[in-house]
Formats: sequence, C-alpha cells, structure tokens
Amino acid sequence: MLEELREYQRILFKRYNYTYKRYFYNNLNFDKKLVGIIGARGVGKTTFLLQYLKELELDFSKKLYISADTITIPSLFDVAHAFYKEEGKVLVIDEIHKYKNFEIELKKIYDILDLKVIFSGSSALSLDHAKADLSRRAVVYEVQGLSFREFIELKKDIVLPSFILKEILDNHIDIAYSLLEKFNLTLLWREYIKYGYYPFYFDDKEDYLSKLNQTINTVIEVDIPSIFPIEYDSVQNLKKLVRLICGSHPYTPNVKELLLKMDMKDNYKGLYRFLEYLNRAKIFNVIKSKSRGDTIFVKPDKIYLNNTNLHFAYCPNNQTGTLREVFTVSMLKDKHTIEVAKKGDFWIDAKYTLEVGGKNKSFKQIKDLPNSYVVADDIEIGSGNKIPLWLFGFLY
Repeated sequence: MLEELREYQRILFKRYNYTYKRYFYNNLNFDKKLVGIIGARGVGKTTFLLQYLKELELDFSKKLYISADTITIPSLFDVAHAFYKEEGKVLVIDEIHKYKNFEIELKKIYDILDLKVIFSGSSALSLDHAKADLSRRAVVYEVQGLSFREFIELKKDIVLPSFILKEILDNHIDIAYSLLEKFNLTLLWREYIKYGYYPFYFDDKEDYLSKLNQTINTVIEVDIPSIFPIEYDSVQNLKKLVRLICGSHPYTPNVKELLLKMDMKDNYKGLYRFLEYLNRAKIFNVIKSKSRGDTIFVKPDKIYLNNTNLHFAYCPNNQTGTLREVFTVSMLKDKHTIEVAKKGDFWIDAKYTLEVGGKNKSFKQIKDLPNSYVVADDIEIGSGNKIPLWLFGFLY
C-alpha cells in the first residue's frame, strides 16, 4: 500500500513544479499536530500542499501525500498507522471531504499516533459540529482565490506589496502612484475581472471559463452532497438558484419571489439552507446583518456571486455596477466583516462606509457620514476620500 502511494507522490512531486507562492504560504502555522486548509475548489490548495511537502526538510520516506478519494485506501487510519510504523512524520491528506466519516478517522489518528497531519477540504467543510468534535483538536485556515495583486505577480513575474485596509484608506494616492510605476493597469484589470481569480487560468487560458463552469458544477454535484444531506432534486435546485442570482444586479432577496421561481412553495427553511450551502461552498457571498445573529434562517440583505469570474462563466449578461460590488466584497471578505450600509453600499468592520461606483460617483449619499469613502472604478489615482476600486485588490 505505502509503496503505491509513495510512487504516486513521486510522480506528483515531479509534475508539480510551480514556484509562485500564494499570499498564505508563509502565514500558516504548522506547529499544531492537526492542521486543515479549506477553500473553494480551484484556488490552489493541492498545489500549496505539494509545494509545502516538497520543501519540507525531511527525507522522502518521512513525508507522505495522499488523496482521500484514492480507491486503494482501505482507511485513513490504516494508511496513517502503516506510515507511522515506518517512522513517518508528516502526512498530508488532500480532498478529505470525499472520505466518508473522515472526522472519526482523523480523531483516531490524532489520539493514537504521534504524527503531524495536514488536510485539505472544501470550503463548505465545518468542524464545529463534526461527529468527532475536531474543532478542539485542529486549527483550520481558509484560503481565497487570487487577489488582483497576486494575478499581476503571476502575469508579470514581479513582486508587489500588499496593504491593510487602513493603509489604503489613508494613503491611497501615494500607494497607487508607487504601484502604477511597475505595471500598466487597464489591460491587466480587464483580464483579472474576467479570468484572474482562479490560478488554473494560467494552465489553460483558452478554455478557462468552460473549465470554471465545470468546476462549479462539480462543487454542486459532488462536494456539497458529500458534506450536506441533500437529494438529487436539491442539486438541480442549487443550480437553478445560481442561475437566478446570476441574472440579478445585484440581488436584494425577495424570498417569496425566489420561492415561487424555485417551485418551493412556502419552504423558507429549505431555501435558506440552499443559500447557506452555496455560501459555504464559495459560489455565493451572502451578506447578513450581524445584529440578527448567526442562524442561517435569517433573510440575507444581499446575495452576490463569489467573484467576478463566475459572472462570465455563468451569466449571459453582466452589469458593470454588479461586477464592481462583487469585486469589492470578494477582496474584503477574508479579513473584514461586511454589512449592507443604511446609506452607501457597504459598512465595513462596523466603522467604514463605502459607496461603490464609476469615476463620476459623487459623495451625495454619504457626505454626512464619518469614515465614508467613494470607491471608484475607471480611475487610476484617487483624491481625498475617493479611492480607486482596483486598489482593493492589494489587500492580500
């Protein structure tokens, strides 16, 4: 068993020769015995795991990569135990959500074997209510798709800095000026909005949108059912819900209207569950008021697709205003709380009000609010509290 898995690992090590390191590469702490990496399908989790394992200063025999959906694996614990008996030290388990009852296996490995385990899984994965209570044992990191900054680095083979939100709000003029000396903005921005969120774009640019469509279908048909208890009809409803939201610009949900279009009658809880599944799977970004609590059975304030690329893969028509808001949310969501503002578009970290628009967007709606900013597309350098939209792509 181990011989076959090691040969598979050797082939993967030879095939995966990517040198670019994502924003999170040096930010993850692997001191813990059990570490999880979750994120949307296609954001580069497998590439990261192979990079990490290849560069780890251990003999080849003491580190092992396996994919949880490999049919020759009798059980995760059996593999881990055999590896441990041969003095293995670090076990990487990819796509763990595809293994039934993986929580029980991981708990057994954690409790019995002196072995470091790093696993990856769908962004929909949650250990908070898992069967084996792994939330107390594992530290889990969630990773995002490419930022605009990372896209430019990959495209131009240059190194660019990232900035925290306050730096961009306070110093956006100087930051924009210094960055624009290093690249030409217009063409890169257009390319990123349509193609640049998922790293596999650089492997096959011509068929990227088709493959992205297939990737999202796989998430709906395979990943979500592997985590949540849903039937075949529900899978079709999830696809229908994505198409409905895709055609909205942007969507402030009318729940009764959605239920009617989904042929779900008065099944409010069912609809809210579908929204939660798609939000957790990183197909939607669902924005809710924090004051209403964390329950999933709360009407969202806004529903967006997760990133701008999904619009071009799924939607026959795209409105510029929608793409601007989708981009803003996709760049802020990793480190900031986002709520719909009473005036303006977004209330960030219960402190900053953002109004998103084009270059002619005024401060009329937010002029009397403290810490308020216009985030404007179609400008390279801003002024005062008017900030270029593209700069939010440098938050990570």
